[in-house]
Amino acid sequence: MKKRITCRVCGEDVERVAAALYKKLVDKQAKKFYCLSCLAEYLDTTVEELREKADEFKNQGCTLFV
Repeated sequence: MKKRITCRVCGEDVERVAAALYKKLVDKQAKKFYCLSCLAEYLDTTVEELREKADEFKNQGCTLFV
């Protein structure tokens, strides 16, 4: 059974893509993460832009996004 990860700000469940983005963009050694909404706010962007960036990283072969 997978361990449930919750957002360090709002307590919502953190999607795998949000955890991967947090590691890629903020802290590669992170143990606590932001959900996509809180990460978007933290990075002053939108959830849609973060999803697009995740797709770019995946297409580039980044193993965090497999």
